[in-house]
This record gives sequence, C-alpha cells and structure tokens, in this order.
Amino acid sequence: MNAAGTMRIVRTVNELQAIVNPKQRNGRTVGFVPTMGFLHEGHLTLVEHARRDHDIVVMSIFVNPAQFGPGEDYEAYPRNEQRDADLASAAGVDYLFIPSVEEMYPNKSTIRILPGEQATRLCGASRPGHFDGVLKVLLKLFNIIDPDESYFGMKDAQQLAIIETFVRDFNLRTVISRVPTVRETDGLAKSSRNVRLTEQERSEASAIYKALSLGKKSYYDGVPLQEVEKIIRTAIEKDTSGTIDYVTALAYPSLDENFSEAEEVIIAAAVKFTSTRLIDNIIMSTIKDEKND
Repeated sequence: MNAAGTMRIVRTVNELQAIVNPKQRNGRTVGFVPTMGFLHEGHLTLVEHARRDHDIVVMSIFVNPAQFGPGEDYEAYPRNEQRDADLASAAGVDYLFIPSVEEMYPNKSTIRILPGEQATRLCGASRPGHFDGVLKVLLKLFNIIDPDESYFGMKDAQQLAIIETFVRDFNLRTVISRVPTVRETDGLAKSSRNVRLTEQERSEASAIYKALSLGKKSYYDGVPLQEVEKIIRTAIEKDTSGTIDYVTALAYPSLDENFSEAEEVIIAAAVKFTSTRLIDNIIMSTIKDEKND
C-alpha cells in the first residue's frame, strides 16, 4: 500500500507520474488495472490479482470518448465515482487515477494507432475505429504509469488479443496478464452494461453462455467449427429475444481462420438487447484433451 496506508485519488497526469516514477519506487513493482468505472466483481478480481503480485496497485477510471463511435452510448455509459472509489479502496487499490477528458486529451491529436486485421473481426467489424481509441488511451496510460504488469479480463477477448499484440510488436515494457471472466451464478459474464437489461432480458441473457458452452462441448465431441457456430446461433435465437450481432469461431489470439497452426480457438457471440449489447466468449485449446474454459 502507499505510505498513508489508504487509497489516494489522483486526477492529473503530472501528479500520478511523480508518484509512480521508477526513481521513486525503490524497487517496488506496480500492477495496473485500467477500467471505465462502474466497477463490478470482474474489475475487483483484476485488483485481487494485481494486489497479490505487486507492491503498488494503480487503477484508472476513464470513460474514453475515443473508443465510442457515432450513436454509441458514451453519454449513457454508467458512472458513479463515489461508489467506485469505495469499492476500489476496499479491494486494495493504492492510487485511483480519475482524469478528466481534458486532462487525458489536452490537444487535438493527428496521429492514429491502427490495430490491423485483428480489429476487423468480432466487435471490430461493427465498430470501426473502436480499437484505435482503445490503443490510444492505453498507450497514454502505459506511458504515464509505466506498470510492470497490466491486468485484463478475458471477457473482452478481442481487446485482449489486440493489446497483447500491440505490447509485443511495440516492445512496451508492461506484461499483459489474462484474468478469467467473472460470472454471475447463472453464467452471465459480469459487465457494467448488465444494469441496462430489462428484467426479462436479464433472465434471458444467461442463455448466451449456455449456448457457447454447448458449442464447446460440440467442438470437443468432434463437430466442425462451422457447425459449432450454427449450434450456438440456434440456441441463442431459441432462448433470447435479442438480435445476434455475430457468432464466430476463430483462431486465437490471431483472430483469423488459420486453424491449422492455432493452439487456441475462440468461440464468441454478441447479442443486442433493447438498450445494450452483450458479448461473451469461450477460449478452447485445440488439443482436445485439454478442455479448458
């Protein structure tokens, strides 16, 4: 923990950089958990991993406008700073970075980061520019904090794959740590957007993970991946009133269809309900006796 033994909220880049400057760390390591706030158990599990592994834990809360496209839910994205601060403090965060948009983006930027082919699949196919914005803010945060290790949930598997590739290809110092998806008791992946489901939609939403689990079983039973996609799609259409955005099987983390050399395969789905869109996935080993989730 920090010197005071309690969490400190930081709002400016200069202040945070002064705190986590490597010269000030005295050999202590930093674990970093980037979030957009409205914290839930999934975020707190990331903190738990960072707290276990590192001397200093930094969490950021920043609803990043650069990753929201036209007509998306930037203004409607749930926010509750006091609640988040209480949860972060209780979880063991040392420094909670909550910058304003003006603090993070003080100047109009003409330089873009383009994530490449990985961003054209899954969520990226219907959200052009989204992952450009994700990498933009993460590069800034990685440079500001210089974390030894950064923690990401596997629910956002496409984002995780792109970030891993980005860090590898640009020789960034931080290590990316995968943390398994945290789920409700009925299997629904925990998400800040779940609060926007109607009562009926919430009861239906668990069908997404059940359909993916059926797809996983089918894959390990020898069903071809194209047929696995159809099985998942049929189950979601049968058990929910949502509209399927995609159901896809891809090699992971390359996110292409070159399955012959892949050690892992992802089956992923996105379903649109009235006021929100839910995503979920299962990553499977291509070695059939390693039936991982």
